[in-house]
Amino acid sequence: MKISEIVTILDGVLVAGKDQMDREISFGFASDLMSDVLTLETNDLVLLTGLCNIQSIRTAEMSDIPCIIFVRRKKVTPEMIELAEESEITLIECNYSMFKTVVTLAEHGIRPLF
Repeated sequence: MKISEIVTILDGVLVAGKDQMDREISFGFASDLMSDVLTLETNDLVLLTGLCNIQSIRTAEMSDIPCIIFVRRKKVTPEMIELAEESEITLIECNYSMFKTVVTLAEHGIRPLF
């Protein structure tokens, strides 16, 4: 699924990564524990998290995660947007709960990593 489709399906707001909208995403992983995220190994993954801080961006950068969805109405900061743009990471804000976001993406074909 393309990132542009994810934004539409979730009624999300794209805040960084406008040039990455055609990137394909196959898998999803939901966590607020960045230590769990650091163990992942895949390139076409979207991270769903409510942990809205610079560490989320740094973790995605280290794990080669191209897209982060911030759930539960979390709002990213300008510093987060700047780092994401430098790292070519797409950021999406979503008003849904983490559970609803996971279910919605799964219903549209995003698979769990494990």
